[in-house]
Amino acid sequence: MTHDHDLVLRPTAAQTEAALNPPPGRNGGDLVVETLAGLGATTVFGLPGQHALGMFDALRRSDLRYIGLRVENNAGFAADAYGRVTGEAAPLLLSTGPGALTSLAALQEARAASAPVLAIGSQVPTAGLGGGRHGYLHELPDQAASFRGVVKSVHTVRTQSQIPSAIAEAWTSALTVPHGPVWVEIPQDVLLAETPIPVVTGGDTFPEELPPRPELTAVAADLLTRAERPAIIAGGGVVRADASKKLRQLAERLQAPVVTTFGGKGAFPWTHPLSLQSWLEDRHTTDFLEDADVLLVVGSGLGELSSNYHTFAPRGRVIQIEADLGKLESNHPALGIHADARLALQALLETVDERTDPTAPDRVRDVLDQVRERIASQELTLEQDVLAAVRGALPADAPSFWDMTILAYWAWSAFDPKAPNTMHSAQGAGGLGYGFPAALGAAAADPTRPVLAVSGDGGALYSVAELATARQYDLNVTWLIVDDGGYGILREYMPDAFGEPTATELTRPDYVALAESFGVPGVRTSPQTLEADLAKALAAPGPSVVVLPAVLRMFAPTHLG
Repeated sequence: MTHDHDLVLRPTAAQTEAALNPPPGRNGGDLVVETLAGLGATTVFGLPGQHALGMFDALRRSDLRYIGLRVENNAGFAADAYGRVTGEAAPLLLSTGPGALTSLAALQEARAASAPVLAIGSQVPTAGLGGGRHGYLHELPDQAASFRGVVKSVHTVRTQSQIPSAIAEAWTSALTVPHGPVWVEIPQDVLLAETPIPVVTGGDTFPEELPPRPELTAVAADLLTRAERPAIIAGGGVVRADASKKLRQLAERLQAPVVTTFGGKGAFPWTHPLSLQSWLEDRHTTDFLEDADVLLVVGSGLGELSSNYHTFAPRGRVIQIEADLGKLESNHPALGIHADARLALQALLETVDERTDPTAPDRVRDVLDQVRERIASQELTLEQDVLAAVRGALPADAPSFWDMTILAYWAWSAFDPKAPNTMHSAQGAGGLGYGFPAALGAAAADPTRPVLAVSGDGGALYSVAELATARQYDLNVTWLIVDDGGYGILREYMPDAFGEPTATELTRPDYVALAESFGVPGVRTSPQTLEADLAKALAAPGPSVVVLPAVLRMFAPTHLG
């Protein structure tokens, strides 16, 4: 009798020949790049450093494409975007100590947004592992400890034979839902030593699926079928799981209005009759969701930004589908279903009965009309015109990446992304400097479409070095910089809280001249010419910069009473 676990894959003749006669001059770094290639990687991001040179030297003996950024944190943002756009694990090669630690903010964003990043960093020589203070350059008592609270899993390699399996295990971890960043570290001497290990020719991994428990979906289906006023909150988990079509089918079957979180932008069609869009920072939307007798939350933990700053208090029954176990019922009691959004939505589609509710589209229109009236009363025409100009210039299928800036905060609520998985921002962890380097990563993933990056001048100063990267690799990214001379959102917050703003004003460069000094075309625009200037820049191949001098304001919040 033969069992599945008794089956052994026999090597091909070519694999046997490669194993018996490996090419000379290979080292531990070759095992890294061979394993990545075997797992299906085609592009790696990173920044070289002394302890990591074994990996970078091996790149020239491989077919992997290398995109080198100028700051490790920016390289992490680029890998994050590559992972979001492709759904593949994005390799990120880093050096020890300062190089590794500089990536932490990017890995925090990747963890919060469930972006699959495979970070591989070097380590001091093996003798320095374990906390012994040998005085190696970049030495830390426990480098891995700095990553354990940030990434999904940490893998420390001590011998060359561990490299293929450690990287494959990390790859599987990154792509097991919820997706996320992982950390592998390999000592310098292991990377540099010549290796007798055969060329790595295999590497298939099979991330485990996370189906819902059938008894829970049966209860959820019954609740939704019998609901009088069902509603749905769709989060980033729907986008990551590529489950937008299933969400639409379920919403239409239930006649349930849908609101998308800021991380779930594009999970539901913006102009659909059941679409409440993304106005989560509006009390009219919050009231509507609180009034639902059954609320289905898919792929969201209902955190601060998804709950109108924790003022949301549902009165009906909550069903929460979430792949991150720690987020189940973390904010509200619910029927918690630990599952991948795609599989759970499919299970519900197979078990719910069709509902009819001709009033649902009218109720959605009433909420959106109330939202529009509230915004219209605040004399924010400039902000709405600027956002409309960006939407008008950007092709419907082109991805956009938004930094933490006032225009992005408007976009979270008011921007129509047109398609799933096209609008991305740093709202997961909320760090500055995400937009431009992330856009570079997306452009590396798909050079056939233009990519838009949006930053304020404060966030732009985190990323200006990457103009060199954009030019070096001729990446199709247009960078819109809204220049208001400071940290605009803090300038707005502080007077109400403290009477006046402090540390918000910035001396900044001439961004057009700065871009041109890198060989990147730049143009200074105005709100009236923005759409035309932006469309022209997006249509031209290669990188470009569009600078909009403007002071934008936020709409008034509704969570403060």
